[in-house]
Amino acid sequence: MIKLAGIDVGNDSVKLIVDGSAEPVVIPSILAPGYERHIFQEEDSPLKALDVRVYSPKLKKNNQRYFVGLLAMEDQDNSELEETDNKATSDQALIVALTALAYAGLTGGAYPPSEGQTSQVVEYIVGTGLPVRTYAGFHKQFEERLVGEHEVTFLSTPKLRGRAVKVVVKRAVISIEGAAALFHMATHDNLSVRNEELYYGCIGICEMGALTTDFPVIKRMSIDNQFSTGEQFGLAGYLDQIIRDVEDQFGHRFPSRTKLIQRVKSGDYVIHRIGEGQADIRPIVDNYFGRAANKVLDLIVKRWKKNPDIQCFYMLGGGAVALRGYLTEAAGSVRLRFVEDSEFQNVHGYLKLAKNKQQQALAAAAAEQV
Repeated sequence: MIKLAGIDVGNDSVKLIVDGSAEPVVIPSILAPGYERHIFQEEDSPLKALDVRVYSPKLKKNNQRYFVGLLAMEDQDNSELEETDNKATSDQALIVALTALAYAGLTGGAYPPSEGQTSQVVEYIVGTGLPVRTYAGFHKQFEERLVGEHEVTFLSTPKLRGRAVKVVVKRAVISIEGAAALFHMATHDNLSVRNEELYYGCIGICEMGALTTDFPVIKRMSIDNQFSTGEQFGLAGYLDQIIRDVEDQFGHRFPSRTKLIQRVKSGDYVIHRIGEGQADIRPIVDNYFGRAANKVLDLIVKRWKKNPDIQCFYMLGGGAVALRGYLTEAAGSVRLRFVEDSEFQNVHGYLKLAKNKQQQALAAAAAEQV
């Protein structure tokens, strides 16, 4: 049985939702070289210890072992995506994406193992997306890297130890980040129109991720080629500066951006120092996030002045969640729209777009048989 899935291959995390599932799978986009672990107490969730070997003809380094996501977060040799990376061509982005697809295939209940079986096959049609500036030059390449047969073997991962999964991507539907989110916001699950203003209007999107900030303009659900644009900066640069300043001032080193953003999301700004001392990093976070908000707002106002037909601007993505308070304060009389679960709007949109393409293909096939 082929599953439909939406997968947001974000620079900070990969978010995956399979048609029929209630909650998205979220895996931080962090890798570390894998090795035999000393396990004193097994983790209580597979997502806390994704230890995998990944085989794919699309990888430059094949059949390597990696710690992925939360397991790599604390590793001193971990790597996060940088501004020079392109998710369409990045091995790291593909490895985390394949791990997510394999994990969802095993834990979704649709593929229970047969007695004595360690290897299974999961088949997908996936919807996903790229930033505005990357899309035109790389969407075909991204599609070609995803489509095909790959294999993921879970090694020391609890509950999945020794399980091998052949991940077969039958088709990949590539769209533009932000535009997919608007499609989700404008339609019901059956793809009928839910919000006429969004579906038929001229809507501006600011989708701020870790490494890119996209400004697609969507007019009647079509991308405006003239006014849509993107910037090669995101929240990651500001997080790196916060990590540096915290280390310089307090001697405390965050091992990854993910570790820092977890603190910010929970509102826990107090760090522990050697000798039972504590320090409040909130002023440092406020400084850099305030600067980020001002930069984003300036870009929005410039876009809006160039195209006054834009009816409203939606703030989406993980960056919008982190900066919401700062953006609202900086915006003043400029009204910006925010939505709940902002960082998951794209992945739901990707699933709907994949579903839409599949329905069109089935209708075309049925018409040929008539």
